Amino acid sequence: MRLLSFIRPVLGMLLAVAAGMPAVALAQQKLKWAHVYEASEPYHTESVWAAEEIKKRSKGKFDIQVFPASSLGKETDLNQGLTLGSVDIVIGGPSFAARSYPRFGIAYYPFIFRDGDHLLAYSKSSLFQEMVNEFRNKSGIQVTAYTYYGARHTTAQKTFNQCSDIKGLKIRVPDAPAYTATWQACGANPTPIAFAEVYLALQNGTVDAQENPLTTIEAKKFFEVQKAIMLTGHIVDGLVTMVAPHVWSTLNPAEQKMFTEVMQEAAAMATAKVKKREAELIDIFKKKGLQVVAVNRKSFQDTVLKNKPVESLGLSRADYDRVQTAK
Repeated sequence: MRLLSFIRPVLGMLLAVAAGMPAVALAQQKLKWAHVYEASEPYHTESVWAAEEIKKRSKGKFDIQVFPASSLGKETDLNQGLTLGSVDIVIGGPSFAARSYPRFGIAYYPFIFRDGDHLLAYSKSSLFQEMVNEFRNKSGIQVTAYTYYGARHTTAQKTFNQCSDIKGLKIRVPDAPAYTATWQACGANPTPIAFAEVYLALQNGTVDAQENPLTTIEAKKFFEVQKAIMLTGHIVDGLVTMVAPHVWSTLNPAEQKMFTEVMQEAAAMATAKVKKREAELIDIFKKKGLQVVAVNRKSFQDTVLKNKPVESLGLSRADYDRVQTAK
């Protein structure tokens, strides 16, 4: 009798789990998705969509919270966090991953991409897939998606038109070597400053200039503390979505496929929004009173090729040539 009274509630619990009542709660895995961008930007809004979609498609197994605006750390910290286990998913520039896997740096060689469509063709190429596989084999980190971030242009307190005009210019760049090439080649003074600190650095004159896509110049309100925008387009930039080894290795093949598909859908939606807004912003900035200058891009490109050839940055000429043929 005692045995029966014990078995009945246990059997009831097992039947309830089998029926799916508390099973989701018991199996639920909470994940942290982090980035350095503003909550208003597509990189955040579409990451939130992806988090909700993954939860929906996994029937609640994965509960992902997205942390914007460097709330879990600077970009260097987030990339380290993928291997340390402090974050689970990151969307950010592959230039930071290039510190441990240098081949990714080829995408940051100045003027390597003709435009955003060329970058996206590269992201679907056999070359990039080869890099993704090598990076995963080395680090355990899985790159799942590539988002167009925009052509990087330059804001400053004074206008300039060609490479020789910027000698000595103190310009903020991200803390990654690939971003310094154009400015070093032209004799400027590139200064790494954390993304979250750029506005204040421009406001107080720590640096005179910065470079970012038009959408970021808008979102971070850099136009409030700068007088001109030069359309240098020196780097056509993208962001990669990366899943940490301690997460990816625990997903079954169906879950890996689902994560990848959802994150690629989110990347495509963010890309479309960025492209649309990018096309609108030149006139918007002009209406705000900023000078917008179409610079002599060839003067920059020729100087970079002469003073900072591909090999000098530790990059592969073969990879460079393969990027050029991506369609």
